[in-house]
Amino acid sequence: MGDNAVLACPLKPNVTLVTWKISPKVGNYCTLGYRTDTNETGRRSCSDSMNWKFRPDLDPALEIRQVGIAQEGNYTCEVVSGEGNFQNMYHLTVLVPPQVSLYCDEQGSPVCEAATGKPAARVSWVLGSNSPLEEEGHISGTVTVLSRFTACSTNVTSTTCMVFHPAGNWSESIEC
Repeated sequence: MGDNAVLACPLKPNVTLVTWKISPKVGNYCTLGYRTDTNETGRRSCSDSMNWKFRPDLDPALEIRQVGIAQEGNYTCEVVSGEGNFQNMYHLTVLVPPQVSLYCDEQGSPVCEAATGKPAARVSWVLGSNSPLEEEGHISGTVTVLSRFTACSTNVTSTTCMVFHPAGNWSESIEC
């Protein structure tokens, strides 16, 4: 999320046509094309964030600037050359790291929150807790996960929350 992504497309000898076909989960189908005989590029319904990484005659890679959830979907590069037709297919999935916070609630219990992550984060406690996770899905496709620490013993004064996510892992401690 927010980074640039580059999708490779093989450059073959005697290329006559290169086409990127982009089918996002949300929004319009888009194409980028390059014809070598006329040295022309064309685009249809593509946002300005998608373009050739360099010159398509030297490297037909696609660059997506500041990737967001809206760019998730299928990307296909088709190359037509004297050797035949070639395809590279990609499925782009965007990871959104959660915003992690650890605080004490009104009852003095630790609460660990992994807000607006994609996919949903996994939350656990070092000392263990029998508290069920609360999940809230958002229209953006992100998920907030909340866990309230419920101690098995009343003499627990400090605990550590661990958050696991494909974009990274976090660990924080608190004393309530």
